Amino acid sequence: TLRRGRRIVGDWPTRGGGDGGGLASEHGAGGGEVARPGVADRPGPLEFWRWDPRGELVAGAFGASIPCRRAPLEPDALIIPLLGFDQAGYRLGYGGGFYDRTLAAAARRPFCIGVGFAEAELASIYPQAHDLPMDAIVTEAFVRRFG
Repeated sequence: TLRRGRRIVGDWPTRGGGDGGGLASEHGAGGGEVARPGVADRPGPLEFWRWDPRGELVAGAFGASIPCRRAPLEPDALIIPLLGFDQAGYRLGYGGGFYDRTLAAAARRPFCIGVGFAEAELASIYPQAHDLPMDAIVTEAFVRRFG
């Protein structure tokens, strides 16, 4: 999914989740297109804006750093930090529901990769009807695909 030529979004952890930003930076350094997520209008869906690792960032909503220039990018893959996850691929995020709302409204769902720590795995997070599972989970100990 992270092959050269793919458009990916990497999200940096703000409160102890896994770090998807490092993977995104590596992808960008290898010639791939990279974007960062941001919220232009609370409580709207996430937007994905092209990001050049050499480009300037500004403070966005919720303390996230976002590109100064907001050129939209439709991603092939999302690298999403998670605080916890279960054996079916459902994730615990920060509780705002931004990724779930954004993915539910997407015309084309990108491949979703949750990034976290192996010790954060739970038997179940007891997903709600609006929760969407990840396509893969990556930790320091394993990579697991779902579906």
